[in-house]
Amino acid sequence: MQSELFMSLPAAGPLRLEMPDADVLLFERFFDEEQSRRYFSELAAGAPWQQDDFTIHGKTIPVPRLTAWYGDDSKRYSYSGLTFHAQPWSPLLMKIKRRVEAEAGTQFNTALLNYYRDGRDSVQWHSDDEPELGRNPVIASVSFGATRVFRMKHVKDKALSGVDIPLHDGSLLLMQGSTQHFWKHQVPKTAKPVGPRINITFRTIR
Repeated sequence: MQSELFMSLPAAGPLRLEMPDADVLLFERFFDEEQSRRYFSELAAGAPWQQDDFTIHGKTIPVPRLTAWYGDDSKRYSYSGLTFHAQPWSPLLMKIKRRVEAEAGTQFNTALLNYYRDGRDSVQWHSDDEPELGRNPVIASVSFGATRVFRMKHVKDKALSGVDIPLHDGSLLLMQGSTQHFWKHQVPKTAKPVGPRINITFRTIR
């Protein structure tokens, strides 16, 4: 992680990442240890996890993680050739969503859950810049379970160094403003032993 990009805010506030063309805040312990452990267990056992396939260069391969999609009635979301149909909010997800909304100052109507079972599971480089998210979307990313590296790179200024952000159990990452227009992100595979992780990414589909 490139620590020179971080600036602590007063009191127990978030860490602001000093990145050009971006507005990114990291709350390292947004949920406490007991909450995080309980939420991980409930989501792992209760979400309707599925593994989709996608096609690249004419070859169909399984998505390297499990996913589940929740949201308001009739919401759909597409990326990387996949279309998700929203499940109704569970009481637990609604509880998590309301707390995140209070911090973000934004109401979200969808949530994509990703289950990284081990270091072989990953997500490829992408930006959350689909037209249905509107201009300058607010993306709130909550993590439970094992720490995984969230990697970011500028899409235009190749001279800028990438940014590695370890997302710990109970953390909240807020990406706002022009972030999705100028930065891509990924969760890379790792050969290091690592436990399972569940990530919830809250979005607003317009």
